[in-house]
Amino acid sequence: MVHTAVIGGTGFDQLEDLQVIDRRTVDTPYGKPSDELVTGRLHDREFLFLPRHGASHTIPPHRINYRANIHALKSAGAERIIAFSAVGGIGAAMRPGDVVIPDQIIDYTWGREHTFHDGTGDFLDHVDFTHPYSPALRSQIIRAAKRAGVEVHASGTYAATQGPRLESAAEIDRLQRDGGDIVGMTGMPEAGLAREAGIDYATIAIVVNPAAGRGGGPITMDQIRLHMELGALRGIAILQYC
Repeated sequence: MVHTAVIGGTGFDQLEDLQVIDRRTVDTPYGKPSDELVTGRLHDREFLFLPRHGASHTIPPHRINYRANIHALKSAGAERIIAFSAVGGIGAAMRPGDVVIPDQIIDYTWGREHTFHDGTGDFLDHVDFTHPYSPALRSQIIRAAKRAGVEVHASGTYAATQGPRLESAAEIDRLQRDGGDIVGMTGMPEAGLAREAGIDYATIAIVVNPAAGRGGGPITMDQIRLHMELGALRGIAILQYC
């Protein structure tokens, strides 16, 4: 059984060089996950793979069935999840193309199904979320990055916003005052659900643009795609040693 799952975010809807072993269409008590569950081999390591936005990148952040995704991976045997995420850089140190392994998160999302303990089950549990990312898995990813020769920011706070629009400059100012280093749209409730499910979870965040008001001009998709391609190469290099 494969115990490591990869959730692919924007730019990672399909993993290059993944040798597909199996594809499964699954259902869960919470509905269907974003796409098929793929079992594949990458550089002699086997992973479960699930594209967060669907293989064709059609599901916006606020419409992702996060509960179904986490439940499906748990049912398939996942004991740890490495989640890729494209983010904007808030702090000056977070430059486009950089890789960040965040250690904290702030949730600004709303209206999403964010817990398995919604009053319809047999029991209620309050999970500890002091350290939202698995310290052990984060350490392993950081070691893998060193082996791959990829420099990473070994800590940082992920500000999770609603999307799908990008933020205003004033909103980014607020996130920075709150302590945010990077901003993305899918970090929550994914991390919280993984904690509830008892799955070790960590994020490899790829900075693909300066956040609003930080780059001296408008944010363009051409700019994002350029840095996404570079970041994807770095992310895959890390993954082969995880």
